[in-house]
Amino acid sequence: MRRLPRLVTAAALVAIAAWLAARALDDGGAPAPRATPATARDVTAPGAAPVAALAVTPDPAHEQLPGVHCWDGLLALDRAATLDGLRAALARALASGDELLASYVADRLVELVGADAARALALLDWADAATGRELELVLGALARTEAVHAPAVSRRLLGVGADPTLDEGRRAAALTALDTQRSLPPEAIARLHAVALDPAAEGAAWTATRTLGRVMANDHARTGAYAPYWDTLLDVSRTTTDHAVRVLALEMPAYVDPVLGEGYIDDLAQLLTDAPEREVREMAAFQLGLTEAPDRVLTVFRAAFPREPELCVRWAIVRFAVRAAGARALPLLDDLARVDPRFAADVADFRRIYATGVHDFERVWSDKAEHHACGADEHPGDS
Repeated sequence: MRRLPRLVTAAALVAIAAWLAARALDDGGAPAPRATPATARDVTAPGAAPVAALAVTPDPAHEQLPGVHCWDGLLALDRAATLDGLRAALARALASGDELLASYVADRLVELVGADAARALALLDWADAATGRELELVLGALARTEAVHAPAVSRRLLGVGADPTLDEGRRAAALTALDTQRSLPPEAIARLHAVALDPAAEGAAWTATRTLGRVMANDHARTGAYAPYWDTLLDVSRTTTDHAVRVLALEMPAYVDPVLGEGYIDDLAQLLTDAPEREVREMAAFQLGLTEAPDRVLTVFRAAFPREPELCVRWAIVRFAVRAAGARALPLLDDLARVDPRFAADVADFRRIYATGVHDFERVWSDKAEHHACGADEHPGDS
């Protein structure tokens, strides 16, 4: 293969250097000067006469680098970040569609605010004027700060979420920012309850219900407490006329899995038999499977099963009877299979598994064959 002349190689190097120089940033963030015939060094091949440096015009087709952004001045911003500076940087990122820069600014907001309640309130002032993606990023950053737990900050977020004069999106964004609270005082639970039951709140009602469930999970993980949240969610599920809110209110406790006291059985039994939505009846069966009074629950299941028209709700009753009482549920399952022979194979499976000495519900469930096309289980731990 014939070698290229050294002069041609040198010219190519000049072209590459000029192209890179046009994109390089100096320490202050400004572009480095382009190489021109007046500023570039002459390139002389050994044994050849000096030649002038070449002015290079890169081919635009090869110059485009999708996804590469020039964060001019970012280092200076990072060294001396202020809310005003980060606000300007976020505006630039959103205007250019630069999600990487937008995410970076949100992370810097978390660091800048930290545990400083005054800065958190200033961030809320900014949020008052923000909309759309900007509002989502600002309040999302606030939710990750320590300062969001300051009473003045959480009260203000709740005030926005509970304000019926504001648009649904702003209310929902503020309520979502409360999801990271470690606990909620009774007055905050009461206000979220009111929003969840407000038929005019729409998306904000759904978000308030989810916030109650998420904070319940946080509080339960730290302290084991669940009753104030569970009571409120149960009332929402019984009372609301919104289908989506009703289902969510009974679903959220499934991510905590508290073992419920006997006092919840009557309310859940009523939902199991009277709720118009199939999903609510299934979730009621799920919750009844986590109980301190399994014998009472088996009685509820025995009464509800013959009246239940849906296969998948009947299947929920069968499997959560097993979760509630283990092998002690087998006599009931025999009776249910006589009412509906479609469950005879399930009863046989459960008998076979318990005969091997396995009693933990998760292991029993993992060994169980599937016989019904009822879709995904209500709770990840059951699949």
